[in-house]
Amino acid sequence: MEKPNQTPENNCGVGQGSLPGCCASLVFPYIPMQEPNPVRFSRMEALQTGTLFPGLDLPFKAAIQAKTKMANTALVELMALDFAIDELGLYLVTHSNDQEVLQLYWSYIKLAKEGREKYQKMYGPLLQTDLTPEDGYAWLKDPWPWDEGGND
Repeated sequence: MEKPNQTPENNCGVGQGSLPGCCASLVFPYIPMQEPNPVRFSRMEALQTGTLFPGLDLPFKAAIQAKTKMANTALVELMALDFAIDELGLYLVTHSNDQEVLQLYWSYIKLAKEGREKYQKMYGPLLQTDLTPEDGYAWLKDPWPWDEGGND
């Protein structure tokens, strides 16, 4: 005999959805709202935690974060800048009038551009699209950046 609110196609009870082969409780997602001018992690902390904003840091990620400590290298600093630029850009989609964050966004873009230029002068191109016709397709020629300390 069927229980109330169940159908033969779905043997899940009320308030439950179906997954392949079993039932699972439906959930209501929690999406924290960001206020203007929120507190921010440093670029390196943001890269390690996966968010620029402490209010969006998820506690279950602490175990993963403990295992993903990154050395402070030129390449990691560029990664942190690019991550912070992406996070600030996403924030600015919903907070376009936040002038403080907008200025920080442009300053990070400038720092990242300067950092990439400096890195590429020392170690070569970071991306295949950074090559010029004069370089030829030198992407795979030795030495690799880590052979010359490009991760330092």
